[in-house]
Amino acid sequence: MIPFLDLKKINAPFEQEFKNKFDSFLEKGWYVLGEEVQLFEAEYAQYCGTRHCVGTANGLDALRLIFEGCKILEQLQEGDEVLVASNTYIATIIAIKQADLIPVLVEASLLTYNFDFEDLERKITPNTKVILPTHLYGKLTDMERINAFAKAYNLLVITDCAQSHGAKDINGNRSGSLADASAHSFYPTKNLGALGDAGAITTDNEALAQVVKKYRNYGFKERYVAEYAGVNSRLDEIQAAFLRIKLKQLDIQNRRRREIAMKYLSKIHNEHMILPQLNKEENHVWHLFVIRSVYRDQLQTHLQNKGIGTNIHYPVPPHKQEALSEYNMQSFSVCEQLYKEVLSIPLSPALSDVDVEDIITALNSFRC
Repeated sequence: MIPFLDLKKINAPFEQEFKNKFDSFLEKGWYVLGEEVQLFEAEYAQYCGTRHCVGTANGLDALRLIFEGCKILEQLQEGDEVLVASNTYIATIIAIKQADLIPVLVEASLLTYNFDFEDLERKITPNTKVILPTHLYGKLTDMERINAFAKAYNLLVITDCAQSHGAKDINGNRSGSLADASAHSFYPTKNLGALGDAGAITTDNEALAQVVKKYRNYGFKERYVAEYAGVNSRLDEIQAAFLRIKLKQLDIQNRRRREIAMKYLSKIHNEHMILPQLNKEENHVWHLFVIRSVYRDQLQTHLQNKGIGTNIHYPVPPHKQEALSEYNMQSFSVCEQLYKEVLSIPLSPALSDVDVEDIITALNSFRC
């Protein structure tokens, strides 16, 4: 059996370091917003190529805190519109709503799975203040085009980098450094995954960094003295320690992901499947390898019978979710097509070459 994702196997190479770090953590007796968080924030900012990193409890909070910080800095106000992908993970949209902003859903491109730029421009209104692209599946969206569009309409650019840790643009700039601010999730399944919930904000904006650093901790400007009515969304000290260990290996693990993806792209040959497109190797870190098939359900059953785990990212589009009922009557034909066809196959640094060949053989043997 080849599981879709084996987190224990992924984390196995780090176990002894984790144990040593946990012993040190217990010995110090400092459990919240200590040295490990400060060190991770400095190291991750340097890795991404930004001046600042602020740790948060999770990726959703990272997005929400960016919005709240921009409101405090009077860059946004309640009721402003945010252009967001119709096929993103629902948390991206929830964060917008929690900040009392209005999500405006944009159709997806059938080629890139990111924004359809023609629909993006159609959705602009006088109330539009933010473009929020998600680097879906680990592939950077066209940030040069996004930033040019934002400049033309005087919009903020905030990116959801939950799936794109380490990806680089054509100029070698990393995901997390290509916008006014970026939100990161370190949920255990991510390329840089914690052993629990964790997130971060990266930005070059000094004022925004200082505001969200206070806002994540009840709005305190000093102990027990609150400047803002903030929240409790602090990166755990122990998760920061574990992330520091794994960050050192992130590029190596991303290279292994690319090796596997290249094998899939060159060796999977089946007329019943559409493989993802690759424009530039470094701009994709293959958080997920997502194929499409009009026979998706039969294909998933076929792979299950071959002992290969799969997943669907995602089975229900945001605009069809009960939680977002105000969007239920909207139609996004490309987005809806994707949700009927997408299937994620195993791709992780823990896969062996034999595993990869077995997956390829199983895919190539599928017949409708």
